[in-house]
Amino acid sequence: MFGYVLRRLLGAIPTLFLVVTASFFLMRVAPGGPFDQERALEAKVLENLNRVFHLDRPVWEQYLYYLGNLARGDLGPSFIYRDFNVQQLLANGLPVSIQLGGLALLVALLAGSVLGTIAALRQNSWIDYSVTAVATFGITVPNFVVAPLLSLIFGVWLSMLPAGGWGGGSPQNMVLPVITLALPQVAIVARLIRGSMIEALRSDHVRTARAYGLPTRMIVGVHALRAACLPAVSYLGPAAAALLTGSVVVETIFGLPGIGRYFVQGALNRDYTLVMGTVIIIAVFVVVFNLIVDLLYAALDPRVRYD
Repeated sequence: MFGYVLRRLLGAIPTLFLVVTASFFLMRVAPGGPFDQERALEAKVLENLNRVFHLDRPVWEQYLYYLGNLARGDLGPSFIYRDFNVQQLLANGLPVSIQLGGLALLVALLAGSVLGTIAALRQNSWIDYSVTAVATFGITVPNFVVAPLLSLIFGVWLSMLPAGGWGGGSPQNMVLPVITLALPQVAIVARLIRGSMIEALRSDHVRTARAYGLPTRMIVGVHALRAACLPAVSYLGPAAAALLTGSVVVETIFGLPGIGRYFVQGALNRDYTLVMGTVIIIAVFVVVFNLIVDLLYAALDPRVRYD
């Protein structure tokens, strides 16, 4: 197992290198620059800024310079937030995104598993149809519609929860963003669990367990659910990476200081280093969580071996 993990981590290095390279040159291809403003800067000031941030050099030199700094763990200074470097901005924003994403992921796993299991046990009943309809609604309605509605209803009309802001990580400020992030994931997990649970309940080992007279609670909770979790576990790899690294839409609408919001502001302002730092963090999370999913898959399915 250790050898497999080591091979996966070593294999992730060229993947991350390709992500960094593609992102670096795509940022330069896009029109505009970090110092383009509605009111143009003086030529001398613009020349000095380009020299300070090495933007006056050819693109290939900028690329080699960035790789050299990245190899030393330096993500560079922010072009827009002059008093901060990229490491400081990400260090401030990542804990916010991880808290929101972690809670949303927990809600999605618990609620989706329960709803999917209930729908599978009551297949073709009104409960099953209701869960399927709600799940379909949750998948089709995008976050940029759900977030303003929740903010308007619970934050403005009912005044039950803050309509936006972080509030130092107050639980009240996290309720609406977590619900917004979790709703589509709950729907997807519920559909995955429902389909795989129906198949698992018809499998030979579950029929054997029933023939031995095991309680339904044990059959569903131990034997069927373990097999039914496999498709959901496979899906949760990239989903967890996306949730834990911040949602661009949710953090922007609710005004949260996560890295998703920094990514939007960096892209709009052509803050090359900030966008690159965010992309690298997301890529690392995707690689790590896909590895974790593979290990969990082996733990849940005894037929899978990585020796």
